[in-house]
This record gives sequence, structure tokens and C-alpha cells, in this order.
Amino acid sequence: MTTPQAPINSGFGAATTASEIIQGRDLSGKIAVVTGGYAGIGLETTKALLSAGAQVVVPARDHDKAAKALQNLKGVELLPLDLIDPASVDSFAGRFLAAHSTLHLLINNAGIMASPLTRDARGYESQFATNHLGHFQLTARLWPALKKANGARVVELSSRGHMRGAVDFDDPNFERRAYDRWEAYGQSKTANSLFAVALDKRGVAHGVRAFAVHPGGIITELTKYMSQEEIQATGHVDKDGKPIIDPSRGMKSPQQGAATSIWCATSPQLDGKGGIYCENCDIAVPISNDANGSSGVKPWATDPALAERLWTLSEKLTGVTFA
Repeated sequence: MTTPQAPINSGFGAATTASEIIQGRDLSGKIAVVTGGYAGIGLETTKALLSAGAQVVVPARDHDKAAKALQNLKGVELLPLDLIDPASVDSFAGRFLAAHSTLHLLINNAGIMASPLTRDARGYESQFATNHLGHFQLTARLWPALKKANGARVVELSSRGHMRGAVDFDDPNFERRAYDRWEAYGQSKTANSLFAVALDKRGVAHGVRAFAVHPGGIITELTKYMSQEEIQATGHVDKDGKPIIDPSRGMKSPQQGAATSIWCATSPQLDGKGGIYCENCDIAVPISNDANGSSGVKPWATDPALAERLWTLSEKLTGVTFA
């Protein structure tokens, strides 16, 4: 049954932290995978899940950096993964499935933002390939373990960046149109949201539900392709370059940024729900295509028909289907 894209008045809000969401939860015996779970909001997501007793597998492109960030955390397993490399995705999935028969929580958190035009070995634009196609393939490979969990959840990290544009199905890889790094980022975040819609449709019969999340505006390593001038112009940092924390304006700490991911992954308020875009620990308000503002979700990021079209395109581009 389709879940309405409408707030449920969860009782939480923009200032809620991941530790507040996870309080009282018991995830003992649960297995979670958090891509990018060693930096920024991914690291806070990992910490929250561990605090509730979950075992967390963290895929990492930079093993040394990840090992250093996670060295004092118990219950973490670190495995290599580069989302832009299909062989690496398959290798990670193979190693995971050899060690674990079930997967209860898959948090597709890793990503890149506003990078210069680069392409993977297949010729695909890097933001679309990393943020969406890599996670599509990863989820497909882990699908057997998700189905065996008898109640798994998949969380896709989207963004209000989806408002920058829909998926261009005629030229998703900027082969004929001029490359705009922010337009490319927006397309990839729209794809993350649409993937949750289509995945949830397929997962319902197996007890697998999927959610898309806007974490908020958080200054993390995601901004590495932005100049200091660009970051300053966002209004998210002070004159000394330090992040401004003001959740009422969408400017959050990493702990607040991870809260909606944890809410979607663990909250009983979402039992029986899925295929929705969430922000500030609640289901987001749908807005029109021409609406302005920094909150809500555009129709092109939740439309079931567009979600199916993206699914077909993703299968074609990756050569991967769900078992």
C-alpha cells in the first residue's frame, strides 16, 4: 500500500539528534551496512546504531582514514568498497554475504557533491554513477540478505539538492548537454529519492521498506569540491569559516543531520510505511515543481512513473537486476 507523502507529526524536529532518536531502541542481533559510515553524518549514523547494540559493517574507499575514525568503536567491521567501481561493489557484496546471511539495515549514505566533470570506466558521469548507480548495484547484490531479514529497511540519502533538477532520461550522463556540477548533483539526489520509491514497491512483499532522507545542511567533507568563497556564500559558516548551527534554518550539526536517517531506519512510527521522502525526522511536505524554499519534496523526486523509468534505466546502465 502506498504511504502518503504527508507529515505524521512525529514529535521530533530539526534540532533532534541521532542519539535522541535511538534512545530506548534495542538492535542487538541486527546487522547494518552504512556506506560512508566513517565520516560526517555517516559516522554519527554508525555511532548511533552501535549504541543500540547493532553490528555495523562500514564499506570504505579509504581504508586507513576509515580505520582511524572507527578505531575506538566496538562492533564495527570494515570492508573495502569504491561505489564508482562495479567490480569493487560486487567484491564487497560477495564478502558480506559470505559472512552474513541477513541484512537488517542498509544506509546508502556515501556520496560526492558538485565535483568537476569526471567519468567512470564506463563513461558515466561520476555523481550519478557514485551517488545512484553504485548504490543501486550494491542494494541489488545485497537483496537476498535484505529479504531474509523479515523486516529490513533501506535508507537512501537524498538532499534538498533534488530541487535543482529532475533526472534527464535523455542525457543522464551529460554527453550532449553542457555540464553543470550542481545540476548533476541535483539529478543524482533526485535519483536517490526515486530509487527509494521503486525499491519500496518491490520490497513490500518481502518485508523490505525503503525511505529517502534529506539530512539538512551540514558542513562536512562533502563540500571538498567547493571553494571557501562558495562555502561562505551559502551562509552556513561564520566569518572564521566555522559552521553555524541553526536547525530552524536547516543548518545542522552532524549529530542532528544523522537523526532522520536513524529515524527512518529504526522508528516504529514508520512500521508499515515506505517509499517516502523524509526530513527533520518526519515525512516531508510535497511541494509543486515551481515552488521556492528549502523544505519539502518536488513531484519529480517521488513520482512512481518516473521511479519505474529510473529503475529500467539503472538496470540498463549497470547490467544488474534484482534477484
